[in-house]
Amino acid sequence: MAKSSTMYVCQKCEQTFAKWQGRCDNCGAWNTLVEQVVEKKSKGLESAKNIKAGDFLVKLPDVDALEGHKKRLSTGIGEFDRVLGGSWDSDNDKSNGSGIVPGAVVLIGGEPGIGKSTLLTQLVINLSASDEIGKILYVCGEESPSQIGLRINRIIQKEHKKFENKKDKIVFVTATDVDTVCQIIKTERPSLLIVDSIQTLTTEELSGAAGSAGQIRETADRLTDTVKPLHIPTFLVGHVTKEGEIAGPKILEHIVDAVLELSGDRTGDLRILRAVKNRFGATDEVGVFKINEVGLQEVSNPSQIFLEYAEQGVPGSSTVCIMEGTRPLLVEVQALVLQSQLAMPRRVGRGVELSRIQVLSAILEKHAKLPLGFSDVFLSVAGGITVKEPAVDLGLAVAIASSLKNKILPKKTIFVGEVGLLGEIRNVSYIERRIKEAKRLGYTNVISRKTHARVKDVLKELELL
Repeated sequence: MAKSSTMYVCQKCEQTFAKWQGRCDNCGAWNTLVEQVVEKKSKGLESAKNIKAGDFLVKLPDVDALEGHKKRLSTGIGEFDRVLGGSWDSDNDKSNGSGIVPGAVVLIGGEPGIGKSTLLTQLVINLSASDEIGKILYVCGEESPSQIGLRINRIIQKEHKKFENKKDKIVFVTATDVDTVCQIIKTERPSLLIVDSIQTLTTEELSGAAGSAGQIRETADRLTDTVKPLHIPTFLVGHVTKEGEIAGPKILEHIVDAVLELSGDRTGDLRILRAVKNRFGATDEVGVFKINEVGLQEVSNPSQIFLEYAEQGVPGSSTVCIMEGTRPLLVEVQALVLQSQLAMPRRVGRGVELSRIQVLSAILEKHAKLPLGFSDVFLSVAGGITVKEPAVDLGLAVAIASSLKNKILPKKTIFVGEVGLLGEIRNVSYIERRIKEAKRLGYTNVISRKTHARVKDVLKELELL
């Protein structure tokens, strides 16, 4: 019989200690000791003699026979299915078999109040209304069943009439002991498991408080070991730290199959779901949602959101096309250039990196002879989104010049291209897909490397020099 004990293990050098201490004596790292359960085998190698090799070997034909277990289950939320992965038709913007993989363990992280629980509640409602899924276990560690019930009633006020006869499918679990939860899972055999949140689960074998690194690691490991053989898809909600990372040891992200991140400006109504890790799909897809009075509403055409208040007749406003995964999005960028009252002019960006503003200002001053050395430059991306890809360089440069010269840019014009330090316009990826999306939304003039070789030529044509 195996006996359990706990040891404190350094997460950097894996040196073990009998008790906790702030500094690892082996590698010198601080605050890296995490309590872990250690099992001691009483029989040693003798127990291995009774093991049959056939119990741990799987032949390829048997693997093919198990493919039926890997049939994906749609969440009923198109944007959610897109991020979870699978077969997605980018040209027609629809799913060809994407969604939840049976047995997959998905970790969803995000700031408090960003909408993680709301999104999962909508997922539960959609799946419970389906005849393809049975019982759903909802481990409510942070909220009481009545609180979750209020959220469910709010969401189904106007929709999901079929849900009225399916309410008995949802079963709340109020236990926070992971061993109790695992036993309930084995007994009930649910079709879906929701744990909100993993930081609230504990095991009595560890002395750490709920939410400590050791407790998070051990509880996640035990849940995964329980649901994997039963092919139960599981969603874990995770908190984030001040630095924006998911709380707990980094190995938590290695235990699960997928890590999703729900982000957005809490003062705004836009939420973006990204896949940081995904064993069953790509990590370059994003889902876009909009907050309404009911919950999260999926946005199938995000470009309309970002261009909703686009000021076409105002100097300093230009339209660019960015790629979020395989999806092209049209976004408005705004620039404000004015005479500086400081000895060192300011460069301020919202949704744009400061270094990019400085580089573009230097390029325009050097190659286009624009007098930006004594001007403050402010750049902003409308809609609260952050852009990092170089394809927006041309649009940002044109917006700066438009604001400086106080001239309006032509209507229905979009700018796509990277601007090099020598003032040249460089090609970007997915240019044909970007052009197709722009024309679909009514933009007739696309300025890129195909039409102009240098940023100076673009400014001359637009009469900004």
